Amino acid sequence: MKTHVLLALVGLVTGFVVPAFTQEKEEVHPFLFGAIQAKPEIVQQLEAINKKFDEVFNKHDATAVAAFYSANAILSSPLGVASGRPAIEEYYTDVFQRFSPSDRFTKISYVYAFGDDLCAIGGWTLIINGPHPPPHPAGGYLLNLYTRVVDTWKIRTAVLKYSTGP
Repeated sequence: MKTHVLLALVGLVTGFVVPAFTQEKEEVHPFLFGAIQAKPEIVQQLEAINKKFDEVFNKHDATAVAAFYSANAILSSPLGVASGRPAIEEYYTDVFQRFSPSDRFTKISYVYAFGDDLCAIGGWTLIINGPHPPPHPAGGYLLNLYTRVVDTWKIRTAVLKYSTGP
């Protein structure tokens, strides 16, 4: 009787242990193209560029604003899409004429390195002074893809999303 109980116990244990050892382990492949947080000095460079961007934006200088974009940049916003620096300059000329914005402030929350490019995610605020008084705040989110051009970062792609605005 003891032999039968012992054999049953060994069989039971073997039934649970052997499959555990014979299971194939799932192969894990590293994903080589994940986002890498940019170094603090790179983030500081983008913050300085965005501060200058805001300054020329607040002066309603469409040519100077467009100069922050690469030659073949794309800008997408709820107001439309502009492709190329001349079209982006036209876009900002229209924005300045229609809305007379002021007090623009850009804040970058995250910067990721993607190969030689940078992806910045953040937001912006400003005051719309026209065409419908009184002045009112507007703002939203931004996603800018920067690329290195000569000795500075230029916006290659900009996606603007309004959370409040026109």
